[in-house]
Amino acid sequence: MAEYSPMMQQYLKTKEEYKDCILFYRLGDFYEMFFDDAIQVSKELELTLTGKDCGQEERAPMCGIPFHAAEGYINRLVANGHKVAIGEQVEDPKTAKGLVKREVIRVVTPGTNIESSALDETKNNYTMSIFYLGEKLGVSLVDYSTGEFFVTELTTGSALIDEINKFTPSEIIINEYFLMSGIDINTVCDKLNISVSTLDNWYFDDDTAKRTIEEHFHVTDLTGLGLADLTVGINAAGSLLVYLKETQKTELSHITNLVPYTTGKYMLIDSSSRRNLELVETMREKQKKGSLLWVLDKTKTAMGARSLRLLIEQPLINKEEIIRRQDAIEELNNHAIDREELREYLNPIYDLERIMTKISCHSANPRDLIAFKNSLEMLPHIKRIIGGFKSDLFKEYFNELDDLSDLYNLISAAIIDDPPIAMRDGGLIKDGYSAEVDELKNAKINGKDMLAAIEEREREATGIKNLRIKYNKVFGYYLEVTNSFKSLVPDNWVRKQTLTNAERYTMDELKKLEDMILGAEDKLYSLEYDLFVEVRDKIAGEVLRIQKTARAVAMIDVFASLSVVAVNNNFTRPRINEKGIIDIKDGRHPVVEKMISGDMFVSNDTYLDNNANRVAIITGPNMAGKSTYMRQTALICLLAQTGSFVPASSANICLVDRIFTRVGASDDLASGQSTFMVEMTEVANILRNATKNSLIILDEIGRGTSTFDGLSIAWAVVEHIANTKILGAKTLFATHYHELTELEGSLAGVKNLCIAVKEKGDDIVFLRKIVKGGADKSYGIQVARLAGVPETVLDRAKELVLELSNADISMKAKDIAQYSKQSSKIGEEYKSVSDLDVRQMTLFDAVPDNDILDDLRNLDITNMTPIDALNELYKLQGKLKNRW
Repeated sequence: MAEYSPMMQQYLKTKEEYKDCILFYRLGDFYEMFFDDAIQVSKELELTLTGKDCGQEERAPMCGIPFHAAEGYINRLVANGHKVAIGEQVEDPKTAKGLVKREVIRVVTPGTNIESSALDETKNNYTMSIFYLGEKLGVSLVDYSTGEFFVTELTTGSALIDEINKFTPSEIIINEYFLMSGIDINTVCDKLNISVSTLDNWYFDDDTAKRTIEEHFHVTDLTGLGLADLTVGINAAGSLLVYLKETQKTELSHITNLVPYTTGKYMLIDSSSRRNLELVETMREKQKKGSLLWVLDKTKTAMGARSLRLLIEQPLINKEEIIRRQDAIEELNNHAIDREELREYLNPIYDLERIMTKISCHSANPRDLIAFKNSLEMLPHIKRIIGGFKSDLFKEYFNELDDLSDLYNLISAAIIDDPPIAMRDGGLIKDGYSAEVDELKNAKINGKDMLAAIEEREREATGIKNLRIKYNKVFGYYLEVTNSFKSLVPDNWVRKQTLTNAERYTMDELKKLEDMILGAEDKLYSLEYDLFVEVRDKIAGEVLRIQKTARAVAMIDVFASLSVVAVNNNFTRPRINEKGIIDIKDGRHPVVEKMISGDMFVSNDTYLDNNANRVAIITGPNMAGKSTYMRQTALICLLAQTGSFVPASSANICLVDRIFTRVGASDDLASGQSTFMVEMTEVANILRNATKNSLIILDEIGRGTSTFDGLSIAWAVVEHIANTKILGAKTLFATHYHELTELEGSLAGVKNLCIAVKEKGDDIVFLRKIVKGGADKSYGIQVARLAGVPETVLDRAKELVLELSNADISMKAKDIAQYSKQSSKIGEEYKSVSDLDVRQMTLFDAVPDNDILDDLRNLDITNMTPIDALNELYKLQGKLKNRW
């Protein structure tokens, strides 16, 4: 077999080093892809698949894109989960001997793409590293676009899933041993469109990880970074740095800090609760509108939007820190004029964190620097305003916020206000910044004036009225004469090119002037680019100052946003207690009240504590507002622990370590789980992981199975939660099993609540008000009427309700309640349903047909004629039809 061509050998060697990537190979003005890469990319990007002679009998499949348009194509491939290796020419083709040298200068992955067109400016773009070592999991995250870097350790797979759901990274790297852990992250990663890669073990090696972290942060010991106790967290963090250095081919100078964190520092919210409470996106449409974030986000900067999102996803459990945030918001509330002026200055600020990353990675263009300069112009005004504030947080931000006036002055002096995007074609540097640039500009301008003078002189001397001096890159400067004036051309002109309708000439004077002008242009463009890079590098050297200032600006923006929301929506400052009391007066659902028009939302009180009011059994019809009431309680508690004000006339909120919600249900067919199985899985998670300091929201437990099975499970769950020796967590429990209302008075800590309803004949009016006591019926038929169920069905349903009422199980429930009350041992409480004589209720048991059976039993068939027998059967059939 013939050998591959030298160029293709070079390509294949590079591809071998980047097997898991699509290789963009620079050939002239195009990035080309070959073989399998070309076939795959041509399909995904809808490019024309061609071929190239590669030294073999068959041409190599090939497709390509213009290098200047590569960004859009790369973004599309990365969004589909691919890694793209950029194979660039690293030497000038004009001076190269033989093949032009090419190297991969960067690998673009889902977690390392920093192009603004590919990123959601309101959301971090994390890469997560997971290192599994038996009993422990090291987890580290980095947002390469901002430089934020975190590390922690976990002990369970469920905790890992919670972290993935919280941070929603776009890319995860794992060690090979993780594949043997039995932890299934594929389901959540598929749902969230997360790319997962398994890396070789050397990335996670103890010595490699430790040395890489020490070298990057210029320390000789990891104790100073707070990593001394993180045995496997170090492996995860080190592997991330190694991975970024391998793919980005740079020093990562914008990653300046590694922050260890513990999950115990924040309120834990599992993935199901995040989804049910719709914290940052809605359950169905996966959109921001309709979520808690949608209500709270009035930020003016991209940095502020990202920080607010993180604040919602990580509520605090430290009372002092919560109060510090409340103080900052209250001060802004009390200084509305200053707050609005502050927001005006925040509005023009670009994404300093991500611009800084582009500057550090040498990919920022001149317009990025102008955006950076325009942002810096606002900083002195912001610093002046917050300098008058007294709260602790604003004092901190005042000290952290550097006005960066030296960098503003540098860019103002060096870079023109409206520069081109291209960096190597001149037009970047302001007059007066560099004497040499000014001289070359003058030479270029003077040369153009001299050209105009030559053109005018020769036109007068020769009489060629339409004589023009023109320029192109191939022939340089030339004199163009149309064919009608060729006879007037002087002998000292030298023909350069013949066209259909004209001739092009040159002469010695024009050649010398061309050398001077083009030499000046080349020198000018090169010098301007060098000066631009010099300015960019000076800014990159101040990364710590800039990042510190950017984070202060982001948090100022967050609190200004929360203040605006609090004032405009009539939120109040909650008191924070450590006594286990949740006391909310006139609480409102922050999202629902924004979605409905006017002042239609009906507020409600909530009171839970660790004693007589631990568990509230909530009954009432569907659509009456039970779920809204329970969710608003959870959201008010969550908001209070973020430091935000809350939608209520007053609130006294205790610190909760976790919020669990089980609201609604759906099949998870992909995992082979039915509605009931999903429900029971979520219940199991709650019962196993909740503590007495948790808040539990349960809606309709036990619906997906038979009546008595469902009631039994719901009953046992309430007993488990209410029992202080087992759990004793504060709980709101909505149910249609009215039998559970019998638990009030028989089970300590359980109280009944219901949704008030007004009946008008066969219709009902939902009053949306929570009152004490239990509902005596569910109004299911009335709700069915509101939903548009046909009247024939409704009429028949009413008949069946009357007949089924004879088999009411409420008396059984009273017996069960009495039995539970008498039980003194914890284990006996779980036998309470099974030990009694209860069985599944059926329609056939409920409707007595004894008279028909008696008629059949008394028929004297042996003495009846066929006609008599048919008549009797007809009568019995008629009875059954009338009854059913």
